[in-house]
Amino acid sequence: MTSGRMKVRALACALALSTCMAVLAADRARPNIVVLVADDWGFSDVGAFGGEIATPHLDALAHQGMRFANFHVAASCAPTRSMLLTGVDNHRNGVGNLTETMPQSHLGKPGYLGSLNNRVVTVATLLKDNGYRTYIAGKWNVGTEPHNRPDQRGFERSLVQGDTGSDNWDPQQRYLPHTDRVQWFEDGKEAVMPATYYSSEFFVDKTLAYLRSGAGSNKPFFAYVGFQANHVPLQAPRAFIDKYQGRYQQGWTALRQARRDKAAELGLIPKDTPMATMYSTDNWDALSASDKQYQERRMEVYAAMAEAMDHHVGRLVAHLKQSGDFENTVFVFLSDNGPEGSDYNDAQPWLWTQYTQAIDKLGDKGAYTIMGPSWASAAAAPLNGYKFYAGEGGIRAPMFISGVPGTQPNQILRSFTHVTDIAPTLLELAQIPRPGNSYQGQPIERMSGRSLLPALTGAAQQVHPSDEAIGYELSGNLALFKGEMKLVKNMAPVGDGQWHLYNLQKDPGETLDMQGQMPDVFRAMQADYESYAQSHGVLPMPVGYSPSRQVIINSVVNYWWPVYGIPVLVGNALLALGAAYLIVRRRRRRQSTR
Repeated sequence: MTSGRMKVRALACALALSTCMAVLAADRARPNIVVLVADDWGFSDVGAFGGEIATPHLDALAHQGMRFANFHVAASCAPTRSMLLTGVDNHRNGVGNLTETMPQSHLGKPGYLGSLNNRVVTVATLLKDNGYRTYIAGKWNVGTEPHNRPDQRGFERSLVQGDTGSDNWDPQQRYLPHTDRVQWFEDGKEAVMPATYYSSEFFVDKTLAYLRSGAGSNKPFFAYVGFQANHVPLQAPRAFIDKYQGRYQQGWTALRQARRDKAAELGLIPKDTPMATMYSTDNWDALSASDKQYQERRMEVYAAMAEAMDHHVGRLVAHLKQSGDFENTVFVFLSDNGPEGSDYNDAQPWLWTQYTQAIDKLGDKGAYTIMGPSWASAAAAPLNGYKFYAGEGGIRAPMFISGVPGTQPNQILRSFTHVTDIAPTLLELAQIPRPGNSYQGQPIERMSGRSLLPALTGAAQQVHPSDEAIGYELSGNLALFKGEMKLVKNMAPVGDGQWHLYNLQKDPGETLDMQGQMPDVFRAMQADYESYAQSHGVLPMPVGYSPSRQVIINSVVNYWWPVYGIPVLVGNALLALGAAYLIVRRRRRRQSTR
């Protein structure tokens, strides 16, 4: 080989090495990202947001970064998760409503597929295509079709539950008879699940295994953990439950006031924030001693379930510190919606056959409990309403981001932010351009959110311009946000079906209707909502719609009839023929003996 060729080859090798080193350096400069999604947590459940529940690991992360005091999601799980993953409004990404509560006349219409459509790209896809390792463990709930499972939506490794929820001790046990089985998928295929587990522990175990498997790649990672805590059924290890024994003897009204006062002391709400009188909050003092004891145990289990989740978050944090990844990791924590206030009375006949509800068993395997509307009202303090409704208690969730370079510790942002803002924020942190109207030659919906990075680094105190109108709809409960103002309409039984106007900066509890003092703003925001509904394909709810009734209808039409309808019909027909045969035979015998 000539010396000239050797020099050329040496130069090529040097350039290749330089390029490789530059890529590695860029990867090291880009942060790892961990997204922690809690299920059905109230605004003040986290200690750092005013709660009494022990959440030391979440609190530590929150105080290292920025808490978002005015952060909004959808009022149920699937719509929120669809927006979190895509940065696109749920009516444009295909998840205009939760499948279980969707009217049959809406199902399959544009925006009402019940799963992600083919016009959105997930943040996981964008991160993976730009050099990130991508993992997910836990609740998915944005589509179970083969093309909508995580392996086709940007995740290299995945173990997910496709449903809205399931038992936390037995992965095969349904929490309601929505479907014929719990749907679990691992890397796109049906998963083989253990006979028993505890959900929060299992999801973190999977995440840790994924992180260890790719540790030698020198590539940054994106890890999404979708917890079931605190979705019904409320369940937790006994050691956590017993820590809260006697903690809730004063009842839900006292707890709601204490949380409101603590949130004000922390600076998350104005100190003079009033609280609305909550719908369906029973008088604690009027309960019998045994009823109080039972209700206390429900809340003890709820608190224990949250602390158990925090404990396993602590295991994940400890691993990242040990591996040396913690200092270069951004954490995002949020709840997918407000606390669950349903009473589940319609499900009692089925629950009696599946679970015990005995007080001494609550929280254990084979036991079922909920928090109910009164404790949910306390968990949402100082806000109005809870899950499924458009009051702040249903759609304002605890959220914080920590680990972003340039963020001062223990900061609070009080201006309006939205779940669609998270995807653009993660892309900017990862130095990835936000796609426009197409990606890899395919048309897509443009992200509607705005990056939170200017607020995180102190460059801005407001993410959305004061004249930007941001609409919202879910199951006929409506809202529109514009600057400090919120226009809202909630359906019965929680609401009155009428529009109301509130100043969220001064009155986050939604106690003082401003439509009389601000008639022009009231009318203008109604017009803004109509524009939003028309441009996003929002469909009106059928007359007489009830979400609880619709769950029963959909369970029969979508699941029970296709699975069991023909066998039941044939069985009933055979029984009828058998009965007719016996009647005819008996009559003939009587006639022959005469």
